[in-house]
Amino acid sequence: MSPSTALSTYGTRFMARKAFSVIGKEFRIFGPEGHLQFVVKQKAFKLKEEIVIFADEDQKQPRLTIKARSMMDLSATYDVTDAATGDKVGALRRKGLKSVLRDEWAILDTSDTEVGRIQEDSTFFALIRRFLSNLVPQTFNVDLDGRRVGQIKQRWNPFRLAYDVDFSADASGTLDRRLGVAMTILLLAIEGRQN
Repeated sequence: MSPSTALSTYGTRFMARKAFSVIGKEFRIFGPEGHLQFVVKQKAFKLKEEIVIFADEDQKQPRLTIKARSMMDLSATYDVTDAATGDKVGALRRKGLKSVLRDEWAILDTSDTEVGRIQEDSTFFALIRRFLSNLVPQTFNVDLDGRRVGQIKQRWNPFRLAYDVDFSADASGTLDRRLGVAMTILLLAIEGRQN
């Protein structure tokens, strides 16, 4: 699937949320009209994380695979692969030490060159979230080649983690939407552990 096909298939706006599950973690992504676009059902504990994103509830139509390169790494890199073609889409690397105070990720292209970043809105609000209250919703800014291409905003809800995702600032599709979906799932899975 080419990035332009991914743009039309994956869209520019969606809502993602963490669902309650007895056996592990579940994440769902809904399109602007509220229809289910993607599902992730993850077992409770894996040493080397691998996440498969499906297009259906029955998990018969895999779309993307996210796989950690190493175990238990504060600055882990996650390769994103198109499940249909096996082609690498890019990678996302958590900036571990920087993320202690303010969550930050690097967006990597297929050659592992850093082309962008995902960063929590402000250090001030990040410190409030970590040390005083997790009731202040997070906002992540997504920049590519120095230009803002999107935002991932947490909905205010103390009981359920959910994000409103908006890549409409990137109408030309500079950011491969498959990476946009992968980064949203990783933020739910990893940064969402703080909530």
